[in-house]
Amino acid sequence: MAFSIALLCIFLLGMVIIGIWGMRKTSNINDFFLGGRTIGPWISALAYGTTYFSAVLFIGFAGKLGWGFGLNALWIAFGNALFGSLLAWLVLGKRTRSMTQNLNVMTMPEFIQERFGAKYLKLLTTIIIFIFLLPYSASVFKGLGHLFEVNFNIPYDYALLIMILITGIYLILGGYFAITLSDFIQGLIMILGAITMVSILVDKAGGLSTAISAILTNYHQHIPPEKQPSVLMLISLVIMTSFGTWGMPQMVQKFYAIKDVNVIKKAAIVTTIFAIIITFSAYFTGSMTHIFFEKPILNESGSPDFDKFIPELLTTQLPSILMALILLLVLSASMSTLSSLVLVSASSIAIDMYKGHINPDVSPKNSLRVMRILSGIFVIISYFIAKYKIAIIVTLMSLSWGAIAGSFMAVYLYGLYWKRATRISAWFGILSGLSVVIISFAILGLNGYDKNAPIIACLAMIVPFFVIPIVSLFTKPPIQEIIDRAFKNE
Repeated sequence: MAFSIALLCIFLLGMVIIGIWGMRKTSNINDFFLGGRTIGPWISALAYGTTYFSAVLFIGFAGKLGWGFGLNALWIAFGNALFGSLLAWLVLGKRTRSMTQNLNVMTMPEFIQERFGAKYLKLLTTIIIFIFLLPYSASVFKGLGHLFEVNFNIPYDYALLIMILITGIYLILGGYFAITLSDFIQGLIMILGAITMVSILVDKAGGLSTAISAILTNYHQHIPPEKQPSVLMLISLVIMTSFGTWGMPQMVQKFYAIKDVNVIKKAAIVTTIFAIIITFSAYFTGSMTHIFFEKPILNESGSPDFDKFIPELLTTQLPSILMALILLLVLSASMSTLSSLVLVSASSIAIDMYKGHINPDVSPKNSLRVMRILSGIFVIISYFIAKYKIAIIVTLMSLSWGAIAGSFMAVYLYGLYWKRATRISAWFGILSGLSVVIISFAILGLNGYDKNAPIIACLAMIVPFFVIPIVSLFTKPPIQEIIDRAFKNE
């Protein structure tokens, strides 16, 4: 315990130092939000990867999907590496970097407004980001709070305050410079922790071939054929977790900030290798619950408590010293995701709403001050959401991935690649994706939605891809001046 606490203190102190360093490099809102568009390939790659994979992967997804799908969960890891990482960089990276610079925009709402010439569409997208990303960040805080409570015997409320304080300091002071450097360090910790975790568990299982054989045998004993998830559910999970990131503002922001298009190929390779290590480690560990557990861990109502599978597995199978490294792995994954979520949520108000609608003539110095203040406010709001676990917020957390990806993915891709996409079609595209999620929830209720969330999220992502071209063909073509500016040098 003493070693774990000492390691944790060193880690958190390092985050504060990074925040102070980042503050010295931050002089305007462009520096704060995009690092002055000067981020190189290695840091960009790990910033993307660490934002992609949070504690939700290691604690929730790995346990639930590893138990439910067995080794088939590795197809999700394959999709995350190939489609969510490699293909995302190759398809989105160059166009995003050049077009956002051509249009002189910093955020997803700004991009949509300038690309489609739709002023009030920015307001709608800002509201969507605020409503659905803020609860998402609160859910990460909540997970970290419980992690500290269980492993360090720190009361949940105090653990939340520690996380709020540290995240607030290094984010508010250093902005994107601090986030990317901390992401780089956290990424290295994640790689070391993931490899160590799998190596020890495989060794305890008798070697790789023995472990695979045991998983295959025990899976069919633990999950009879009639209870095994469908192929449709597996495909939906691959699509949702791999392509859904293409429409997430906190993910595509990484492409805005790269130094130039020449870093894209290197960053794509590094991100893919990182994704392979992290996702395969997480899902293979999840599938090994079939080796170390004879039956699922149940909650008070008698249902499987998937969030406890991986913590219980690691606590019982790993030496205490190595558990400290694994705790840093989960902490690193969560803090990197959390800081990006808070930054994007704050920007939706500071840049898109305040500067875009309330006070367009605000000075660069005041813009930076507003951004820092709002980042702090968002961190505090996240704390109260995580502390009091408000019912409506829990619902919004469940809807967040599908709502964000469904709203933005199609309109973003058409904006990058199709000159004929119109202003009205952008409205219909965003509203159709969002409507799929809201209508599904209204019909199915929270429990029904949760059971079918991957399928609904995929449907929300796919529908706008048909809506936008159909509406575009029957509406006024986009202004040529906007098209010429956006696609300059393409």
